Amino acid sequence: MLIVQKYGGTSVGDLERIKNVANRVAKTKDAGNDMVVVVSAMSGETNKLIEYAHYFSKTPSKREMDILLSSGERVTASLLAIALQEMGYGAVAMTGRQAGIKTDNSHTFARIESINTDTIKKEIDRGNIVIVAGFQGINENGEVTTLGRGGSDLSAVALAGALGADACEIYSDVDGIYTTDPRIEPKAKKLDFISYDEMLELSSLGAKVLQNRSVELAKKMGVKIVAKSSFSEGEGTIIAQEDESMEAVLVSGIALDKNQARVSLRDVPDKPGIAADIFTKLADEQINVDMIIQNASKEGMTNLGFTVPQSELVRAKKVIENGVDHEIGGADYDEDVCKVSIVGVGMKSHSGIAATAFSVLANSGINIEMISTSEIKISMIVDEKYGELAVRVLHDAYELDK
Repeated sequence: MLIVQKYGGTSVGDLERIKNVANRVAKTKDAGNDMVVVVSAMSGETNKLIEYAHYFSKTPSKREMDILLSSGERVTASLLAIALQEMGYGAVAMTGRQAGIKTDNSHTFARIESINTDTIKKEIDRGNIVIVAGFQGINENGEVTTLGRGGSDLSAVALAGALGADACEIYSDVDGIYTTDPRIEPKAKKLDFISYDEMLELSSLGAKVLQNRSVELAKKMGVKIVAKSSFSEGEGTIIAQEDESMEAVLVSGIALDKNQARVSLRDVPDKPGIAADIFTKLADEQINVDMIIQNASKEGMTNLGFTVPQSELVRAKKVIENGVDHEIGGADYDEDVCKVSIVGVGMKSHSGIAATAFSVLANSGINIEMISTSEIKISMIVDEKYGELAVRVLHDAYELDK
């Protein structure tokens, strides 16, 4: 079998942990598998490099930042290769360029366009373990690019797809995907399986185990992901295409996102083009608008509410005050909100899931301020002080601990 393994920053956080990873890689190789290993920078290394850059400039060149930040993964890759060589294994470290990862020209947030696997395949044929520095590639001009936060996950999935690997194992400091955050609900249960679509929803709604771009790519390329811990021997969680057994489960997980703010626009003229103008101006500033609610029109006016990430609220205020303030009656802003989401492919074939959620929250005295739904998701905006309580009572209501 061909196995791609990816180890995150905490898994390679110091020399002892890199040695632990080397032992784990060696064990998989001894079982008769061909191996490609993708590594992140050592824990804290990327932030340290960013601090170094900001010592000289508040707005350093993105091109130079790519060269700087890509060095962290190269350090880890070479150290792991040296450790494996010392253990008697053939191992070779590669940069993103040497691994054939071609990207577009967007510095600090590049997208992978193609992978030439010839060099990697030659090393595998020689019996070597290939260690690839994650998070990076090369553009058409021969310049180093990086893939954004969590980009090593993306590197691993893309390589697994390009090589036709049997599995892509993503190792971190957690042993799989849970029904919710165990720090909020101690009864949270580790899932054996979760579908790509459910994982995409959970990762975009606040679950931090996997980067959502990597899950999206895995679905597109049909790559089976296994989320595991590098500190235990558990089976982890398989992320794959949904099947009938997955659809039998009503709800797979509950996510809490505290990085939310609500914007309420009063007395918005109810005529064609106004909403388009507001949201176009927000989009032009790269402000991500999530949930949107518009009230029924009254006397030619309506109220319009939407949510943005709390971290983008200051910029959203500026857009509204400078761009659309003259067209509306006023605006209110609320940072003390959070988003609680229920996710499950079983929603497609079962009724009453939303009704249960609304009843449970009402019985707990939790008011729902906004609601958004999709085929496999229900998201609700509630007061931030009730967010964790909402997660716990919903977790109980759907019996996710069983």
